[in-house]
Amino acid sequence: MDTNKRRTTISIAAIAAASALAVGVAHAQPKDPKSYKIGAIFAMSGGGSFYGTVMSQGMKLAIEEINAKGGVNGIPLEAVIEDHKSGNAQEAVSAMNRMITLHDVKMVMTSYSAPTQAVAPLADQHHILLLNGGGVSNNLVGVSKYMFHNRSLAADLGLVAASYLNSEGAKKLAALQWKNDAGDSVTSAVNPYWQGKGGSVVAVESVPQGATNMDTQIAKLRSANPDAIGIWMWAPEVGLAVKRIREFGMKQPVIGVEFTQNDAKIAGPAADGYLYINDYFEPSADQPWSKSFAEAYEKKYGAKPEFYAANYYEGVYMLAELLKRARAKGGDYMDAEVFKKALYENPKFDSVYGGQMSFKPNGVAQKRVGLFKVVDGKGVFQKFVEVR
Repeated sequence: MDTNKRRTTISIAAIAAASALAVGVAHAQPKDPKSYKIGAIFAMSGGGSFYGTVMSQGMKLAIEEINAKGGVNGIPLEAVIEDHKSGNAQEAVSAMNRMITLHDVKMVMTSYSAPTQAVAPLADQHHILLLNGGGVSNNLVGVSKYMFHNRSLAADLGLVAASYLNSEGAKKLAALQWKNDAGDSVTSAVNPYWQGKGGSVVAVESVPQGATNMDTQIAKLRSANPDAIGIWMWAPEVGLAVKRIREFGMKQPVIGVEFTQNDAKIAGPAADGYLYINDYFEPSADQPWSKSFAEAYEKKYGAKPEFYAANYYEGVYMLAELLKRARAKGGDYMDAEVFKKALYENPKFDSVYGGQMSFKPNGVAQKRVGLFKVVDGKGVFQKFVEVR
């Protein structure tokens, strides 16, 4: 063979081999586990066991459905559920350690604020993605660089409340809030939003958590003569606030971010007409997924699903989609860094509430929530609303 031809042949072969190697590196064979383990730390015992029950039921139903359809790329999902005993942070840490050492879990669904905050450092250390579908505190934002929420947090609920008041024509807003991070988080979100819509914040009064007398603050709200009043606090102060606002003769619309049966007992007849915003799952004929979920849940568990069950059901489907996206990248993809990148490359996911939810840069999903009105001491769903 001619020497120059031989050299040319060798060069072409070398280039082809190098190209093949480059393609192989770019699309390395994914390293698949035998199953995708999804961890969960719920209140499976103690005073909050009701929540753990419905959360785990929603989670397990989703896993059963996905596995019945072949899993994720042919790989089955597996639930690993641990108990934080209704909010015990140390129990949550022990549960997380078991998941890491015994099960090599890379995705964990959390609930309650204190347990979620407690396991966050372990998630950062071991590159584990966290998904919260239950805790509402804005203090959870940023506790881990791998923390995401498909539960509407307090500030987001406040924004929806303000959006609704704005749509009703209110211009002058007054607010009564807890004097702590929870109350501050709502006020710091709502006030600039309200002012950006051309409204004015005529008064913001604070009371300590656990306050039994807020007459001084309410008197100042009355003097400000607002069009509407926001209550940025939680039980049991909501009932007392609404009761005293009405007893002070104020007839303006009052809206908040929570209302419980304990609030109803405290406020009595004064609670009627009070409005509040919260996550709410309502199956409807125009939303096929929400309808099929509700039917399957009731058939399996003998009860209608509420939003905690819906959040963790929806969360499993979201995690399954993330696994598909991460696996498509090839290589050793079972890492929270890969999951996080895959999420923000396309932050939209189907929501069982209807339509899609979209994750904001702070890791919190924005989706539609419910407006409720208290009638005869009970919250009655009015409609779905969103920030406009």
